[in-house]
Amino acid sequence: MATFVGFVVLVTGLIHVYLWKRLVRDTTGPGRWRRIGGFAVLLLALLVPITLAGTHAGMFWLAWPGYLWLALMFYLLVLLLVLEVPMAVARLVSRRQARLAEPDTAAPEPALVGAGDSAGTTEPPVEHLAETPTAAPADHDPSRRLLLARGAAIFAGLTAAGITGYGVRTAMGPPQLDRVRIPLAKLPRGMDGLRIATVSDIHLGPLRGRSHTERIVAMINRLDADLVAVVGDLVDGSVAELGEAAEPLRGLRSRYGSFFVTGNHEYYSGVEEWVREVDRLGLRVLQNERQEIHARGGVLDLAGVNDVSATGTGLAAPADYAAALGDRDPSRPVVLLAHQPVAVHEAAKFGVDLQLSGHTHGGQMAPFNLLVGLQQPVVSGLGEVDGTKVYVTNGAGFWGPPVRVGAPPQVTLVELRAP
Repeated sequence: MATFVGFVVLVTGLIHVYLWKRLVRDTTGPGRWRRIGGFAVLLLALLVPITLAGTHAGMFWLAWPGYLWLALMFYLLVLLLVLEVPMAVARLVSRRQARLAEPDTAAPEPALVGAGDSAGTTEPPVEHLAETPTAAPADHDPSRRLLLARGAAIFAGLTAAGITGYGVRTAMGPPQLDRVRIPLAKLPRGMDGLRIATVSDIHLGPLRGRSHTERIVAMINRLDADLVAVVGDLVDGSVAELGEAAEPLRGLRSRYGSFFVTGNHEYYSGVEEWVREVDRLGLRVLQNERQEIHARGGVLDLAGVNDVSATGTGLAAPADYAAALGDRDPSRPVVLLAHQPVAVHEAAKFGVDLQLSGHTHGGQMAPFNLLVGLQQPVVSGLGEVDGTKVYVTNGAGFWGPPVRVGAPPQVTLVELRAP
């Protein structure tokens, strides 16, 4: 945690230096207002790491101001960087117009005065040169630069606030229901239409509590699914802090059972306690193991692995694909629950037909999804990697900022289809 906070301090510090330059120094003159603006930016820079460390220590009251500023900071950075291009063009145009508007400063022909012209003397002529002052280039006009900087700052500030407000409304609203049909070549005809209610990244924590869980459980129960799969990142806190918030999971209903696999955030929150707690609530925790699902005269293997970031032993053991997928009947279809999509590279080696994952939040805050795609093979929706289908749900909650832009919260009903 200390290393993570140190990295955040470095990155956010550099971002705030840039924001101070564009929003304070470029828009104010030396004096009182510049000092006030600089002090405000310094406080906001400190707020980010203080929030991350404080909420981890149980000071949940820091979450709203700290995480909202984190989102606003992100969009201010993106917008101001985008505005650098038109701002540079505007400066070039201004400079060109300034050169064209400058008066002609070419010196006149020198006047030659020679006394010997009339008196017959041979004294050399004396040159008298008129001096013409040089005009200052217009692009150095402080008022013009100030107007341009203030216009960019106002546009970026209003746009960032609008995007953040929209993102808060989306993130705090109910998850949308997505339905996806996925054909599996090995699925028995009798199991055609088997439905798996899939949810991930519920993220109970500083900003999401029991009512969030109740809403998700009610939504899943209305689907009347055959199976329920909760694919990791249920919590951001200990059982003592969030056990009450997770309690409604006890009410999940399905024909053939509800299942859970760990995500990376369980390992930050006391994974041993949470595995026992989730099991107590009636969900079968698949820790590097598989369960035979007998339904409609057919059999499907449902497997689960611990998160790829896991380290430790026992309940905290890392992912073990051989334990979950080895020594099985290859004629049966197998669906793997794995929190991170990147697990598919190992899963494909064992002939997995379908992997259900979360973790990415669909990018949560566009255009951050472009960066997520550098780490994960599928960011959102259905894809295929090395012959294995991967479905990635956006997740029903959020991490950090209570903001979702371009990736609404989601519960997915996966319907398996036979050939």
